[in-house]
Amino acid sequence: MIVNQLDSITFRLKEKQDFTWLKRYGTAFWAVDETGSGCVCIGMQNADRKLFCKIAGVNTLEADVTPEESVALLKNAVHLYETLAHPHLIQLVEAYEYSRFYVAVFEWAEGECLFDHWNFEAYQQNPALQSPRDRFKALPTSLKFQAVETLFSFLQHVHQQGYVAVDFYDGSLMYDFVTNATTICDIDLFRKGPVINDAGADWFGTKRLKAPEEYALGSPIDEQTNIFTLGALIFEFFGTYSDADIRQRYEHSRFRPCALAGWQLSQASYQVAAKAVSPEKADRYPTIAAFWQDWKRAQQPH
Repeated sequence: MIVNQLDSITFRLKEKQDFTWLKRYGTAFWAVDETGSGCVCIGMQNADRKLFCKIAGVNTLEADVTPEESVALLKNAVHLYETLAHPHLIQLVEAYEYSRFYVAVFEWAEGECLFDHWNFEAYQQNPALQSPRDRFKALPTSLKFQAVETLFSFLQHVHQQGYVAVDFYDGSLMYDFVTNATTICDIDLFRKGPVINDAGADWFGTKRLKAPEEYALGSPIDEQTNIFTLGALIFEFFGTYSDADIRQRYEHSRFRPCALAGWQLSQASYQVAAKAVSPEKADRYPTIAAFWQDWKRAQQPH
C-alpha cells in the first residue's frame, strides 16, 4: 500500500502516482480509493464549480480487474452517460485518455451515497455516527416516495432507450439531505439489450438485492429483472430487516421481502412491492410502467 496525496487529500493505491495534472480543475477536496473497478474518484473545485473526476487504470487496492480492464470498462461506460442522460443522472462533462489512465469528469452532485461501504469501519468504531442509509430510512415516507418516483422515472427511461440496468443498487444512489434530491451516480455496467447472464452466480450485483436470474448462467436479464431490483430497493427503503435477515440474504444468495409487521406502509403497498420481487418472472409485473401505476394506486387513501 502506497499513500498518494493531492493537495490536502490522501488516498491509498498499490503504487505511487502523480495526479498534479488534475490541478487544471482546481484543488482536491475529496477522494474515494476503495473501489473494485480499479478507479480512484477525486473531487476537484475552483471558484466557479465542483467536479467529480473518475480515473481508471490506477491500480486500486481492492480492484477486481487489471488496470487495462479498468480503462476498457470506463471507456465503455462513457457512452452510457451520454445515451442515458436524465435529469437525475450525474452529468458527464468530458472524457479523455491521459498517459495510461482514462478519465471521466462529471459535474459534482451534492449528496451522500446510500451505501457508503468505505465508511463502514468508522460506523462500527463510533456508534454515534449515523450512516446516510440510516438517515434516509428515518426520513418521512413522503420524501422517500419522491426518491422512489425518481427511480421509476429513470429505469423506465433506461428501458425506453433499449438498455438494461446492471449492478444497480443503493450504492448507485446519492441523496441530498438539504434539498431532498436523489441522484443516480453509477451506471457503468448497464448494457444494451438483449442481455444474457454470461457469468452465472458471479453476475454483477449485491446479494442483498439480486434477482434469481442474476445467479443463473444463460438467463435473460431484462426489464423484469429491473422490476425485481426496484422492488428490492423499495423494501430496503420502507422495510425493517435485522442483521440476521441481511446475513441470510448473503449466505443463501436470495432476496427476501421483510415481514409485513416490519413494513412502514399499507398492506396494499406491501403486496405491490412483493409482486415485483416474485422469484418467478411470470409472477412479476410485465413492465415498469405497470408496476408504477399499481404503486401509485396503492398510496391513495381507500
